[in-house]
Amino acid sequence: MKINKAYQFRLEPTVEQAVVLNNLVGSARFVWNQILAASFEMFAKNEFINATNLVNKIMDLKNNPDFDFLRTHANAVSLQQKIRDLASAWSRFFDPKVHARYKENKKKPKKPKSFKLLDGTELQLRPLMPQWKRKIDRRDSIRLVQFDKYCRVEGNRVKLPNGVGFVKFRKSQDIIGIIKNVTISKKSGHWYVSFGCERELDQNPIHPSTSAIGIDLGITKLITTSEGQHINPKNSFKSNQVKLAKLQRQLSRKVLFSQNWQKQNRKIQKLHHHIANIRHDYLHKITTNISKNHAMIVVENLKVVNMSQSASGSAVQHGRNVKAKSGLNKSILDQGWGMMVDMIEYKQHWQGGLLIKINPRYTSQTCFQCQHIAKENRRTQAKFECVKCRYVANADFNAARNILAAGHAVLSAEGGCGKGRPMKQKTCGLREKAT
Repeated sequence: MKINKAYQFRLEPTVEQAVVLNNLVGSARFVWNQILAASFEMFAKNEFINATNLVNKIMDLKNNPDFDFLRTHANAVSLQQKIRDLASAWSRFFDPKVHARYKENKKKPKKPKSFKLLDGTELQLRPLMPQWKRKIDRRDSIRLVQFDKYCRVEGNRVKLPNGVGFVKFRKSQDIIGIIKNVTISKKSGHWYVSFGCERELDQNPIHPSTSAIGIDLGITKLITTSEGQHINPKNSFKSNQVKLAKLQRQLSRKVLFSQNWQKQNRKIQKLHHHIANIRHDYLHKITTNISKNHAMIVVENLKVVNMSQSASGSAVQHGRNVKAKSGLNKSILDQGWGMMVDMIEYKQHWQGGLLIKINPRYTSQTCFQCQHIAKENRRTQAKFECVKCRYVANADFNAARNILAAGHAVLSAEGGCGKGRPMKQKTCGLREKAT
């Protein structure tokens, strides 16, 4: 069994090294945009777009005398990998399954944009098409494959090509496995290095625990387990919301794209990055603890995109309780439910455990004792009281127990999750009684 894992660390380049790294990521961003423009021309002419066709266009850019910096301030391998990422983006655009998921999420349509072709006509850009990369976004990266050929790690330093040399990084944990590739990224003014590793196991891992647990996700309580344990949320966005609003008001009073506007925008981006880091770190600690202590974890298969839709409505028919729904949407997105479930899923895979996603329908309205389903069972957000058997419990705790019971029902209906079976399970439909 192979386990692929990435280790990300904070990179600490010197001033001279940062200049070289900026040139490398800047060249990769420039090549992305140039090839993207060429691919739009190919799309308008109904030409076939794949990685080979796009990568071959890099030499045309390098041979252009106006782009001589691509020969001196760029890495050939990273440019090829960047264009392969562009080809992957086009593959997702041409995939009908991706478009089906996009329509299912019912995202609010954006204002249509267009691209002016060389013949003067305009190409209407569609949803899910590859996007331009902008320097002002302050999110750049390059990826180097064949790590052993171009790079190496010595202690807390990594050797990078193109005259960068050895760069220190904050090595907070050991790198386990064979390093296949390395990604250098810049986010909100900070440099990061990510090592993509591959580890071969002689046999599939066996989880040290034998317990099973059901998890109910919420806002007031981030996690309520079927064992009665409650984990409070961090609410990193809510705690920084006032500061963020102040910075955004200051930004609105500045001239667009001026030097002062860019300085203020960098402050906002750093605060957003800080908020995301707090959430990411907190969810990693929670999910690691849960995954290590439970062999089977059952969660609801929630559609967070649909749950956090705007209630503003349309110009003809206005929505109701727009302000309250907006606050609820912020609270839902602040928790990071989707990110947390993804973390549990791959950590269970590493540990040899099992994650089951069940249908969330009626889990909060079903009585765990008598299985009676009624909307009146949950009259308040915190209290559950069955109208049939008078069973009283915490509403989230009752839901977590129902989630665990549904997970056991999935295992008995589907025959368990053996080797090669999908991690996401579903029960089969009930058969009609024979007459």
